[in-house]
Amino acid sequence: MSVDVHALAINFIEANESAQLTAHFRQELLSITPHVALLLEQLHLAYNGKPAKGYASFSSDKVEQMLEPLGQWQHGEKPFLSLAEHATAALVVELTKHQIPETGYLMLCHYRYLANEYLFVALLGSKEHFSLTSDLQLASSKHLDIARMQLAARIDLTELASSPEQGKYISFIRGRAGRKVADFFLDFLGAAEGVDPKASSKVVLASVEEYLSASDYDAGEKHDVRKQVYQYCEERAKQGQDVRLDELSATVDSSDDNAFIRYCQEQDIAVAEEFPVDVKELKTLVKFSGAGAGLSLSFEQKLLGERVQYDAERDVLIIKGTPPNLRDQLQKFIRGYSSFDKKGE
Repeated sequence: MSVDVHALAINFIEANESAQLTAHFRQELLSITPHVALLLEQLHLAYNGKPAKGYASFSSDKVEQMLEPLGQWQHGEKPFLSLAEHATAALVVELTKHQIPETGYLMLCHYRYLANEYLFVALLGSKEHFSLTSDLQLASSKHLDIARMQLAARIDLTELASSPEQGKYISFIRGRAGRKVADFFLDFLGAAEGVDPKASSKVVLASVEEYLSASDYDAGEKHDVRKQVYQYCEERAKQGQDVRLDELSATVDSSDDNAFIRYCQEQDIAVAEEFPVDVKELKTLVKFSGAGAGLSLSFEQKLLGERVQYDAERDVLIIKGTPPNLRDQLQKFIRGYSSFDKKGE
């Protein structure tokens, strides 16, 4: 993987004893060293690996938030450091307004990956790490907590310049459960949510299943297609790239690359030429998972109707041919509880 770093600025947001937020500004950009390049590669991969992302575009009524400063930097009117200072101050305002005492290191990075240029914005916390010196003295240091990155967004500068009308050149992490990033992080960017990857994923799921139902594929071939579609979408998501309809069509039907596209057109199924997906929504292509009333169940989609059968009329679930390791676990569990019951008697 090759991430070409152009500029990196880091500022710090802290809270005092009264939970009042203040910003501390670094007065120069970080030098682009191999360590900085490695850091950005890790951030890029960690961000791409986040499953729950939203997509947005700049709001016409909030251009002063980030769009105007971004344009001033791109046109050479202001330096990148000025853009970073503006962004940090704006985030402090939004966090204060929403009464969220979030602190950490605000990173703004301009980099290129493959053919696209990006502006990456993330508020990272730190984590205490401990080690032992050669004379067995305890030492500690603070590390950026990349694994728990939650407040982050990425602006695709290339797409912003070439096709802003699609409304998905800004991606962002939706955040922890119970916290709506759109309440303050999108306000900080001056953006509004647009393309819904979950909706796109549901369209893909439904259209692929309809196509398979209308085809003459046997059960094994249908399973293979579902698996290939899921793997293709998963790989695109990991790369931080949209699913391409032409590539998806070739994945669905390798004998005729355009057959799936024609089917969508004939059935009036609205599928964009490129669109983001939420891989979690596509899991049912390859796997069933469900839970309720103390029971959880998970199995590969191909087992349904063969080793896993459900009789809806009798409400009976039948699992045939349990794997040896699962059977051993189940037998040990049953024996263990049987022995407890006998002791109780």
